Amino acid sequence: MQVWRTPTPTGQYLLGAFKPVVLSLGRTFSTTSAWQRSKNKAKKQATASRSQVIEPTITGSTVLEKQTQTRLPPHIRGRNARRSATAKAGNLASVVLTAASAVRLGFERQGHIPVRWAKFEEFVTRAVKEENLSHLSAEDSEAINFRTRLERAFVDSGAAELTKTLKREFKIYNYDVTFSSNLNAQRALADLRNPTEWYPAARSLHRTIHLHVGPTNSGKTYRALKRLETAKTGFYAGPLRLLAHEIYTRLNAKGIPCGLVTGDEVRISQDQVPGIFSNTVEMVPLGQDVEVGVIDEIQMIADPHRGWAWTRALLGARAHELHLCGEERVVPLIRDLAGLMGDKLEIHHYERLNPLKAMNRSLKGNLSNLQKGDCVVAFSRIGIHGLKQDIEKATGRRAAIVYGSLPAEIRSQQADLFNDPNNDYDFLVASDAIGMGLNLSCKRIIFESVVRKLPTGLTRLSVSQVKQIGGRAGRYRSATDSRNVKGSGVADSAKNAETNVGFVTSLEDVDLPYIRKALNTEPEPILSAGLLPPDYIIKGFSEHFPANTPFAYILQRLHNIAQVDPNFFLNDCQSHAEAAEAIDSVKGLSMDDKLVFLSAPTHMRDPQMSTIFKEFVRCVAENRSGDLLEIGDLPIDILDKPVSGDKSYLATLETLHRSLVLYLWLSYRCGGVFTNRALATHVKALTEIKMDRALTEFSANRQLRKATSLRRLYALKLQTEMREKAFADESEGVDIDLENIPAAEVWDDMPKQKELLGASSATS
Repeated sequence: MQVWRTPTPTGQYLLGAFKPVVLSLGRTFSTTSAWQRSKNKAKKQATASRSQVIEPTITGSTVLEKQTQTRLPPHIRGRNARRSATAKAGNLASVVLTAASAVRLGFERQGHIPVRWAKFEEFVTRAVKEENLSHLSAEDSEAINFRTRLERAFVDSGAAELTKTLKREFKIYNYDVTFSSNLNAQRALADLRNPTEWYPAARSLHRTIHLHVGPTNSGKTYRALKRLETAKTGFYAGPLRLLAHEIYTRLNAKGIPCGLVTGDEVRISQDQVPGIFSNTVEMVPLGQDVEVGVIDEIQMIADPHRGWAWTRALLGARAHELHLCGEERVVPLIRDLAGLMGDKLEIHHYERLNPLKAMNRSLKGNLSNLQKGDCVVAFSRIGIHGLKQDIEKATGRRAAIVYGSLPAEIRSQQADLFNDPNNDYDFLVASDAIGMGLNLSCKRIIFESVVRKLPTGLTRLSVSQVKQIGGRAGRYRSATDSRNVKGSGVADSAKNAETNVGFVTSLEDVDLPYIRKALNTEPEPILSAGLLPPDYIIKGFSEHFPANTPFAYILQRLHNIAQVDPNFFLNDCQSHAEAAEAIDSVKGLSMDDKLVFLSAPTHMRDPQMSTIFKEFVRCVAENRSGDLLEIGDLPIDILDKPVSGDKSYLATLETLHRSLVLYLWLSYRCGGVFTNRALATHVKALTEIKMDRALTEFSANRQLRKATSLRRLYALKLQTEMREKAFADESEGVDIDLENIPAAEVWDDMPKQKELLGASSATS
């Protein structure tokens, strides 16, 4: 097996992504009977709770514990006061112990209580009831991690998931007792409190870190890239393939040789090996010295899923001059980390090149109120294409579209069409990808909604997200000009910036108060960075267990007993656990092979994708051909079917596209098995064409789009009420189907909603 790795003095590091660059947000939302059970109660409490639930809540979060507060990522520290107060009041302990009793009762009905169950219950009781736990103690740290996992399982998915988690944790506990004889050796390897020491080559350079901080449209990334352009060797690292492609295209257009390296694509000129590379952040090269490195969107170092990649790049990049670009709130953390690394830190502050203001009025849901240069932000692919069709029908003018998973060439073409004032593409419909540094010439940013779907349910955009996306408003320079005009800079465009105000508003009245409040609120500072142990630590840790020990258990055990410095937190390992369980189902893999597949961009929540992933694993385990056309579970035949707007057709195309991305990713790491890279690239392009046609021709239901924001806020209200009820009654958690909530029911159940959220929002 051929594995693409970069040698370092301490071992080898996989040049791969632990997570896909663009995360899918897909999930089936279905209404359960709990909604009906709580409906009468919800109506009685509507007057008392309505303003509390739907009134924008930006500040006022409490903490579970001081130690846990510094350990957890900001999105968890910033959970609403209801969740924190409930846990602090002891209700979490009551719920967990009730669930544990139910599990024990299940064992009794089966006629046998496991020998170690009583000891496990004692551990559970201590973890959820003890108030003075500290990460300074290894035992306490393990209990804190355990309690956090239980809380996440219950709050995110309800009592049923909590019960499953307890059963799973008991199995892990049994393994723990079995392998407790070498516990001290395990804890020594799980001591992750000094991650700066993982990269001795970077520590020997005595680097200079330039931290460029400021709001969007301030020129911070531009300044860092100007320095990169003058370097002989260097790299750019961004959060999206889209951004990596844009920098790759921009530098080559200026005559600066630049290569492209993302997880599933490598572009290097055959004429000469470039000294500069544009990468996704997971692909930052740690095995070579460079003159200049640029890491964009550094605030994502606190992301609960991908933060580890920014931490790895920051700690391990062998760049003599490292430029970090991001938000002001990251300064305290970077200052602390620079001190730990012994690097020199220079902070550069930037101000917006033009003013940013929230409008006093929304578009009142009327797309005819759009103006040339407007960008409407939506959060689903189907929603984006539906809005595009509605806008073109309402205005008689054309709209471009940009979202993260759109093929890079199409994204670039669409962006250029929008930025060019000399055509009929007057509007842009985009995802939140525009908040990640894309150079688009937007006059106004208009939020379709401030509530979005995530795998854990509905959630309102954070203050930081509203400010970052909304901050793209204002025409300070088009992307086309930035690529094509040599010698032009931010200062040139700033001459006209003072009179060029960027405006932010919403499509519906209901969202405007929250947007206005968010734009005037400072987000919480970032205090900790995401962390995952590198391959060599996982491999060394696995050597303390028998060869037949499940890989999923080894990873969970390492996560459970790990100790980290308060400047760091362990990233969520749920996706790793799902991938590891799939890997365990196939026998014959070496630990190196397992680590490769653990890093692969997978979407295990898709059952068909999970099956295909296992088939890829079997190809390596059995050392058989990975010929693309011989992998029977790949739904390639969907390409022979006529284009349809049916959801199942689009879902199959998405599965095929993810599978091809995974195949290409593996072809760079297991080249002797997955040999059809050229064919996979061709089929991927055909799939993207089909996807684009399917989405373009899909006719969105106008009634479903009407009052979208109100429907989402109402669903969020129901979700919040039912999760509160779940805490009180130990009942099941529920998911809400937005499309099954008619607007009429929303208004009937909330008669004062217009007054609270709509009619007065213009003057808020």
